[in-house]
Amino acid sequence: MGILLQVSDTSALLHTAANTLQDGEKMNLWGLLNKGGMLMYPLYALFAIAIYVFFERLIAIRKASQIDPNFMNIIRDNVMSGNLSAARNLSKNTPNPVARMIDKGIQRIGKPIDSIEKSMENVGKLEMYKMEKNLSILSIIAGIAPMFGFLGTIAGMIQLFYDINSTGNFELSVIAGGIYVKMVTSATGLIIGLLAYVGFQFLSTQIDKTANKMEASSAEFIDILQEPTK
Repeated sequence: MGILLQVSDTSALLHTAANTLQDGEKMNLWGLLNKGGMLMYPLYALFAIAIYVFFERLIAIRKASQIDPNFMNIIRDNVMSGNLSAARNLSKNTPNPVARMIDKGIQRIGKPIDSIEKSMENVGKLEMYKMEKNLSILSIIAGIAPMFGFLGTIAGMIQLFYDINSTGNFELSVIAGGIYVKMVTSATGLIIGLLAYVGFQFLSTQIDKTANKMEASSAEFIDILQEPTK
């Protein structure tokens, strides 16, 4: 008798597993995401914001990092020949942070070197601020997206166990199905947070590279100003 009961239970579990597998095969990604509940909508919004901020900052940073290799050579030739107006026109008409720093330095020619360096450093700080604008949004999304996901899972689990307690339905298929559906928000939040974090780190690296170019150009300009006195 016990053997018959075990065979019957095994058959029931296999039948449940087969039905679950068939349902899983029919389920697509969009259908699974839709089962995540209302908290999926804030996650969608965070994902859209992260994508927008990443590409907007990427375009701006790459534009700022585009520096003509001959720019400093032309500036050197004009400064050494005393043609400051030509050097100023070139720096004013070159739309990148390095050129704006050099333009400030050219305006301060004739003043002490320390004053020139300070003026260029202030411009560099402003340019860095422009490149880092809205970058903190990605950092914030990287932190709060997983929290939204966990919140959605917890809310879903509370609702699931409340329904089980109300209906008295403790079938394994109902519990397992409810749990995996509620964990969709956690998985989505973690993925969005990870993408935002990677995007933040990548853009920060690009900004650091541009900052190094700015520092190198600033040091080269100071050297140019000191050359005639040698």
